[in-house]
Amino acid sequence: MSGLYLSRGLFPAEFLRPTVAFILETQRPSGEIPWFDGGYADPWDHVEAAMGLSIGGEYDAARKAYEWLYSMQLVDGSWWASYRGEEVDNSERRETNFVAYIAVGVWHHYLITEDRDFLRAMWPMVDKAIGFALALQTEHGDILWAVDGEGAPKDDALVTGCSSVYKSLECAHNIAYTLDEPRPHWLSARERLGHALRSKPERFDRTWESKARYSMDWFYPVLTGVLSQKDARARLASRWEEFVENQLGCRCVSDEPWVTVAESCELVMALLAAGDHARAVEVYSWLHQWRLEDGSYWTGYQMVEDLLWPDEKPTWTAGAILLAADALTEHTAASRLFCSVQLLGEDAQERIVKAD
Repeated sequence: MSGLYLSRGLFPAEFLRPTVAFILETQRPSGEIPWFDGGYADPWDHVEAAMGLSIGGEYDAARKAYEWLYSMQLVDGSWWASYRGEEVDNSERRETNFVAYIAVGVWHHYLITEDRDFLRAMWPMVDKAIGFALALQTEHGDILWAVDGEGAPKDDALVTGCSSVYKSLECAHNIAYTLDEPRPHWLSARERLGHALRSKPERFDRTWESKARYSMDWFYPVLTGVLSQKDARARLASRWEEFVENQLGCRCVSDEPWVTVAESCELVMALLAAGDHARAVEVYSWLHQWRLEDGSYWTGYQMVEDLLWPDEKPTWTAGAILLAADALTEHTAASRLFCSVQLLGEDAQERIVKAD
């Protein structure tokens, strides 16, 4: 199906119910949500899929997903790169943006459910996760992307990863404020990180080839609230023709003929953050041609070879579809999470005004 045009207040619950069910059916009894049946789970994509469950009203399953992640957290607050059940699948690294993203998922679930007991129960996990990420912030404000298997920092930073951590710090602050657990240094760290992303390009991609060919490097500073709306619009306009294929979606990388559904959904929310509602609606309308009868979505489409590739239907892609639909229709109380910056508390508001 294609041509699904969404409007505020008109969430297509019946149409998207199979997508919610697909995530639910893939979730394991432990709460773990692998990429697909028989695949591995990583902390970031697990959270993305769990947010889809919250949007779909599957609150118990979503909570179970967060409880599983809590049960797998290491002493220093981190998680390994991926898991299969209770076993570590990839012990080569622990990534800061993967770890910090738990704050986004927990805050998202709380916004929808208003379950304060859940928020309180998850607080120690969030506190330790953010502590791990901020321990890797440099004097320049950027946050190193990972530690290796032995715990040694990998001395470089990613625009996409740091942008994701920037949003995670916003959500972590809101959790701390709501629970009256002051963490003022989190806001200070967020300010320094935002400044690095806006003004210190030399701090990123220092030891490898530039990641600027990836669309996420292009739109993530918009999606996560790093930029003002004016600068966000300019950034999206600057490379629109490189990354967006009309009637198909957003490329994963500028030099490969491959559009991906999840990146396209994130671009939809970035467009909303930049105030471009019309194009957000249009891009989202293209994506349902990649949908299967069970409500799942293919990862992407290779334009030159005219094939769906890879042969995967990830749970996190389904989660992204639900997040974008929620953002377009303002269906849940978490619908604006990726479309605006919302820092609780007077001091926080003063800080963001100064940062802008």
